[in-house]
Amino acid sequence: MKRYKNPGEIKVGVVGYGGAFNMGKAHFAEMQRAGMTPVAVAEIDPARLEAASKDFPGIGTFKDLPTMLKKSDVDLVTLITPHNTHAKLALQALAAGKHVVCEKPLAITTAECDAMIAMAKKKSVVLSTYHNRHWDGWILGAVKHIGGGMIGDVVRVEARMCGYNKPGDWWRSSRTISGGVLYDWGVHLLEYGLQLIDSDIVEVSGFAKSGFWANQTAWGKDTNEDEGQAIVRFRNGAFMSLLVSNIDSNPRRGMLDVTGTKGSYIITWEGYNECIQKDKHGNVTSTKLVNPPGEGHKFYQNVADHLVKGEKLIITGEWSRRPIHILDLACRSYKKGAAIKAKYK
Repeated sequence: MKRYKNPGEIKVGVVGYGGAFNMGKAHFAEMQRAGMTPVAVAEIDPARLEAASKDFPGIGTFKDLPTMLKKSDVDLVTLITPHNTHAKLALQALAAGKHVVCEKPLAITTAECDAMIAMAKKKSVVLSTYHNRHWDGWILGAVKHIGGGMIGDVVRVEARMCGYNKPGDWWRSSRTISGGVLYDWGVHLLEYGLQLIDSDIVEVSGFAKSGFWANQTAWGKDTNEDEGQAIVRFRNGAFMSLLVSNIDSNPRRGMLDVTGTKGSYIITWEGYNECIQKDKHGNVTSTKLVNPPGEGHKFYQNVADHLVKGEKLIITGEWSRRPIHILDLACRSYKKGAAIKAKYK
């Protein structure tokens, strides 16, 4: 793999400068913070290309990825496009010898992930996923406390994103484009859980309910499932569940509950985590733990350090594959009505 003398030599581009969340500008800002140099944008909307030119005067603007690959000297391409386009676009960029970062999720299916990983290895380039939430304060705190034995050995992790609300009329609500109700926030929640359970995935079961919202959005019958659940069994005996629901009128507290042999640990939205322990006399102690600051900027800093200094890449293609494999197996399990064994390359 090519090594760069300094981060400024790494010329970066984004595919997709869409208006939602202004993610193109946000990615470029993080890349610049890591010392890399924005040089190119590919976007189908002329208005958004104009916005990119105003945000980054002199930047190269292109109508699509093939044109950008042909006419720019970009080294690293970040894909900020709908989920079902990631694999196709990534394979084009990887085949051209470019490093690739995909917005999460890496792809929709395991087969797509495996093809992308294989191409990156063939071309000796980086493939990663923008798992900046790997460094969220609440998971940094949880990894420190749980890894330090605060609740003993982890028995189970319950992750959820629940509410009672109508899906929006955008592509994230389309099952064909997004992958389904589990794929958006579910990827983050699974990635959190996988930091807490250090064991191979054995099998996955999936469950879903569709129909209530089906004809009340622009996507009609292609609307995401109203609710989806994945249950993951690990080789060390631990298990994890993921529940994402748009029909839950009684959402539980916290986004992750972690049960251990010596206590429970709750990751909340309130800026703190909570540890609940019971002693041999039955006395319950509840401790609120202030989370450390989030360090999401470390994602691109790690990519730059890997390309310049040879430091270990934290979010590899193989790591990014794990939550996608769980989601893929959950969808297949739901259709089959049975658990499906995990497969490793």
